Amino acid sequence: MRPIIRVEKLSKQYRLGALRPGHATFRETLSETVMQPFRRLRRASNNGKTISEAFWALRDVTFEVCPGEIVGIVGHNGAGKSTLMKILSRIVDPTAGRFELYGRPGSLLEVGTGFHPDLSGRDNVFLNGAILGMKRREIERKFDEIVAFSEIEKFIDTPVKWYSTGMYLRLAFSVAVHLDPEILLMDEVLAVGDVAFQQKCLGKIHAIMQEGRTVLFVSHSMAAVSRLCRRVILLEHGRITHDGPAPQVVTTYLGSNWTIDAEKEWQDLRQAPGNQVVRLRRVRVRTEEGETTEAIDITRPIGVEVTYEVLQPGHVLIPLCHFYNREGLHVFAAQDNQPEWRRRERPLGVYTSTAWVPGNFLSEGSLIVDVGINSYIPTVTAHFLEREAVGFQVTDTLSVDSARGDYTGEVPGVVRPVLKWSTDFNAR
Repeated sequence: MRPIIRVEKLSKQYRLGALRPGHATFRETLSETVMQPFRRLRRASNNGKTISEAFWALRDVTFEVCPGEIVGIVGHNGAGKSTLMKILSRIVDPTAGRFELYGRPGSLLEVGTGFHPDLSGRDNVFLNGAILGMKRREIERKFDEIVAFSEIEKFIDTPVKWYSTGMYLRLAFSVAVHLDPEILLMDEVLAVGDVAFQQKCLGKIHAIMQEGRTVLFVSHSMAAVSRLCRRVILLEHGRITHDGPAPQVVTTYLGSNWTIDAEKEWQDLRQAPGNQVVRLRRVRVRTEEGETTEAIDITRPIGVEVTYEVLQPGHVLIPLCHFYNREGLHVFAAQDNQPEWRRRERPLGVYTSTAWVPGNFLSEGSLIVDVGINSYIPTVTAHFLEREAVGFQVTDTLSVDSARGDYTGEVPGVVRPVLKWSTDFNAR
């Protein structure tokens, strides 16, 4: 199959220290005047030469994308993701290499790209369509659908410079996905907007997938990348280091960030999370035998043990834990509702509370745990929330009582419970 995107040895070099702003403010002009003698001295010490450092944002990037593929592009800040998207959108020229797009592209890059601030939302819709090579009648046919999706009907004739960031993104996304591009380039489209809008975007992207269009999707949301993309490209320092199935590449990328231990302790209570009522002493991940562990078999229970000191009596305190997977998805939350301390004020002293997660509940992978203590009586008070307090791995050894049975492939999902099944059989 002929690729719809072909990138060959694409490179982009910037020269740090060689760029100057187009216009200076009064403060910048004053600062320049004050610093000018020192800059003359520095140039003199460098024989009059201005030093600028070469920086390769991209280096020898090569890949192909087939029609209908949804390809995720991930990497740390500064890895070259946005530079790649700007080159493919023809906003920035490459320093070396070449790329070919065999289809009409549509781009949704960072907010501010592609719209003229002094034009109304209506005018910008027609402007973007014209840039994509669409006839006015084609745009008119799509116009009502674009505006309805963006939910900004009342402001469509207002200059977009008066739009909020959320309004701007709604219209920009709606234009990008409704003007029928064969190739859709999307850079952090889910970084702005409320949850409802993000879900609406994801639903529209799914619809685009069903239509067989091609999408390059840049995001820091590994949950969105894993949900939308079967293939992921990992960029590191401007180079492609991994290109393959989404689960493996996402795991590799997140593993490079994995610095969370199975135990965290505060020796100095004054520096510990908390307030004048209660402070955190220690958090650890433990087995049933009481050992601290960084990994647990999927069939065995695991506990998150929270040790804290009550410094002020007269408070009803509720320990709680939030569990996240490495894609950043909030798997579940749990709080201590056991009758022993429910609605009871806790005396001064040191407490150890453990949240037990049963075996055959979590799916295989890595978990991060936030821990905190709240009060709900007489008013809601969050005493502290220690984010990314501890982390652990859930491993699957293919034991006979695992939920996977005889299946040896990857099991999707954030939980993997062993459910009770019943079967009725009628012989013929």
